[in-house]
Amino acid sequence: MANPYDGPPQVQFAAYGPQGYAPPGETRQAIIDDEHLRLLRTGYFISAGYAALFIPIGLLYAVMGLVFSHLPASSGPPPPPVMQWFFGVFGAVFGGLATVATVMKLITAIRLKERRSRTFCLVTAAFSCLEIPYGTALGLMTFTVLSRASVRRAFEQHR
Repeated sequence: MANPYDGPPQVQFAAYGPQGYAPPGETRQAIIDDEHLRLLRTGYFISAGYAALFIPIGLLYAVMGLVFSHLPASSGPPPPPVMQWFFGVFGAVFGGLATVATVMKLITAIRLKERRSRTFCLVTAAFSCLEIPYGTALGLMTFTVLSRASVRRAFEQHR
């Protein structure tokens, strides 16, 4: 007799998955894990696109800092030199961080499909949590899904 505290038995059945009908030996949990990882992948692609929108803004500020330093003297008093540096450095850092975030999210989306680099995906999720509110939701969902034992095993199989 089965122990009632072991939880529900894993039911074997065929269901519709991304590649058609799942093989009869696939468990319900594997189908759920595949679907959750697919949704996370879509979320990271969308988030990468959103982060990429900030790259031109950073470049605009960097160009403004450069333009401020080369203004002709006939157009009035030049802005203080600290403003030139502020705009230039702020724009470069902002654009650089947006580029890094975009690349990390694109790589994470690809790695989620391949079931590889679980640690990298968790690091990206941690940085994603800083982008309130949608990045936080995406990061927390990533932590929830990647912390499951069944998902850990799937990532370990593809090392």
